[in-house]
Amino acid sequence: MPDTADLRRHLDTALDITEAASRISLNHFNGAFEIVTKSDASPVTIADQETEQAIRTALQQAFPEDGIFGEEYGTEGLNNETVWVVDPIDGTRSFIAGVPLFGMLLAMTRNEIPQLGICRLPALGQVYASARGLGATRNGSSIRVSGCNRLSDAMLFINEGEKIYAEDPALFDRLMAAGRLRRLAYDCQPHALMAAGQVDAVVDFDLKPYDYLAMVPIIEEAGGVITDWQGKPLDFSSDGRVVSAATPDLHAELLAMLAE
Repeated sequence: MPDTADLRRHLDTALDITEAASRISLNHFNGAFEIVTKSDASPVTIADQETEQAIRTALQQAFPEDGIFGEEYGTEGLNNETVWVVDPIDGTRSFIAGVPLFGMLLAMTRNEIPQLGICRLPALGQVYASARGLGATRNGSSIRVSGCNRLSDAMLFINEGEKIYAEDPALFDRLMAAGRLRRLAYDCQPHALMAAGQVDAVVDFDLKPYDYLAMVPIIEEAGGVITDWQGKPLDFSSDGRVVSAATPDLHAELLAMLAE
């Protein structure tokens, strides 16, 4: 069993680190900055770089024996028992466009299993946080999934819809006909809303470990389910297709649809 006192100490430190780093992204938000296109065609800004560097420096000072897996500055110590996974701005395209739904994600894994997760939405002043055995919170208040059991009753968010459509138009059509209500969306906020009971399920696509590992403890400690599209636990080698749902029954129904 995880040592909850140890996890609490790590979570409190991580919350302080991400709070300080979030001020960097906010200082750049809606400002003028250079946009660079990376080799995978995704954009990066000085805000991404400065924010990740601040998080990495603080983590190295607080936990010098731990490894780091970051979006912008690569990996260090991936063979260590504890590895921190950093996405300084989850939703750089939203950030560039002035949309305040970008996030900041920080996960702590032990033996490759996510043990702690933080999802900050700096422009909204919200932070979702969790560690194993400690429950999940939003701005310090406990959160819980909705309990929706049937897809026909569900508020379904479809992330990266244009990528899903390009890959499998028939699946996209099925998703657009599913649920009670649907929203097309991006990035971490829909998964956070699912953990808080405001959304019932999220289907996501083409993610990297730094996009999803922080959400695993948050969603699971809130009582939900998050896996890949085959129902397997998420880890560093997952293929980037993610589904989160409020209940096992709803999750199973979505997995069946995704497998059609």
